[in-house]
Amino acid sequence: MLDFTAVRNKEMTYAELVADLTVADLRALTNEIIDYQLGLLASCTDADVVFTPVDPNAHDPYAAEKSDEGIAWNLGHLIVHVTASSEESAALAAEMARGVERDGRSRSEISWETVTTIAQCQHRLEESRRMRLASLEMWPDEPYLDNKVTPWAVIGEIDAYGRFVLGLSHDQGHLPQIEDVIAQAKAARGA
Repeated sequence: MLDFTAVRNKEMTYAELVADLTVADLRALTNEIIDYQLGLLASCTDADVVFTPVDPNAHDPYAAEKSDEGIAWNLGHLIVHVTASSEESAALAAEMARGVERDGRSRSEISWETVTTIAQCQHRLEESRRMRLASLEMWPDEPYLDNKVTPWAVIGEIDAYGRFVLGLSHDQGHLPQIEDVIAQAKAARGA
């Protein structure tokens, strides 16, 4: 997996991190993060998917409902969230690579309450893999790398590679949370 430590410590920009990446690298990194998450799910049960963890830091200012801002995310919620975010980054990166200039989001996230089984989590991850890899097939042989955006000031200016990698960074950022929820769920069921 990409090491985002220098970026997160503000010792390197996203643009510098992705400077030498290729589309083949993006494919490999996508497969690696999906495979890692599937590996985490390998010993989980359906009960683990809907287990409500303890998360004293739970705060989602973007929650659809105000009442959901402070809820702890279960495993199904996390899988739905990380896949939607990475798919959004992949879709926006494909547009950028094709020279499309746009503003706004490209997000579709299924209702996390409908994801209640390991099979659904695995399907969501595999579906997300397919979608992300397919988005890379939309890139021209010579992407428009002068097409840049600054999604947030802290990120700085990025091209299509940077936009795609933001999704991978987001996935990685949630891995400790996913691992913690799985550990709590297993402890609760005595595994």
